[in-house]
Amino acid sequence: MTNRGEQVPDHLVIRIEQHDDPVSAVAEDDARRRSVAYPKLMWGAPFFGAAEEVDGRWRILQLTADEPQSARDSLASHFRKLYSETPQTAEQAAERAAYETAYELLDWEPVDEFTVHGRRYRIIRAQPFIRMGPDGPEPPRPTDPDPHPPGQAERSTSPTDGFVIDPTASSGLTDGLVRMEMVSASYRTTSVPEDVRADSRRAVTTHPNVVLLPVGYTVGEHVAGSWRPRSFATYPTPQAARDAESFSIAAILPDENTPIEEFVAAYHRARAAHQPPRTDDFEVQGVPCRVTRVETFVRVGPDGPEGPRPSDRDSQPPPARQVQELRAQGLMPDPD
Repeated sequence: MTNRGEQVPDHLVIRIEQHDDPVSAVAEDDARRRSVAYPKLMWGAPFFGAAEEVDGRWRILQLTADEPQSARDSLASHFRKLYSETPQTAEQAAERAAYETAYELLDWEPVDEFTVHGRRYRIIRAQPFIRMGPDGPEPPRPTDPDPHPPGQAERSTSPTDGFVIDPTASSGLTDGLVRMEMVSASYRTTSVPEDVRADSRRAVTTHPNVVLLPVGYTVGEHVAGSWRPRSFATYPTPQAARDAESFSIAAILPDENTPIEEFVAAYHRARAAHQPPRTDDFEVQGVPCRVTRVETFVRVGPDGPEGPRPSDRDSQPPPARQVQELRAQGLMPDPD
């Protein structure tokens, strides 16, 4: 792909490649059919995680936080783990000190990007969306992997962990068209606050390309004539979503005076007796539910993936500051 005789910068590339193998052909056909059957795209709330730059590309460490501070806390835990796993030798003393400095900084300051032991780390922002059709949200596709039987989906691992955000990686035709559609997408409805709309418009310029992440799954429920999320969790496979969301703690109906030991025992008995469904449409206590396919994209610019926006909800201070505030209010004792 060229522009005025020069190669287009990586962060602007959308490469579409058609594969002729049978699996790819069937998956592409599934994607085309679903884009017609479920034509409306609905954005969900953004979520956040951390990424590490490796050889010029950004690799996702984790991407499950509902606010930037939760992602910073998880990154601090990552550095604590690296600190504990690094041998206590003179040769690696500087590396251990770098990890210690990093998690101590994150304990106190809402830092979204810094370099630790020669590597760059960044808090990143991801935008999930689902497809809607006349019958509700899009369920899993026949070609979506679903390897584990009911009750064993906890063995599934997140395909997002370790995913490399590479805008130059080739896409199928349908995914390429989705990427091109999302390049210029921003909040336009007046139901969204103006600062959120302004940040969204600005991101189209500062991060003018998008990368689609591995698909996840959640469960929606049909209540009062409309569909809503049963929870805000996203799972790596359809069966993992069925296993988790088809069981409700409300089904145990504990008495408020029940001792905690009895409640825990009742919970474990109910969990053991629970038979997760295999179908995408099922009921939980009479409420229609559907496993829902969740697609997600990350905006990318010349320097990599987009970080948190000023208008993103970030309701909690770093943990050390929380403790400091509680002590100042007399709600937590000072250390001995």
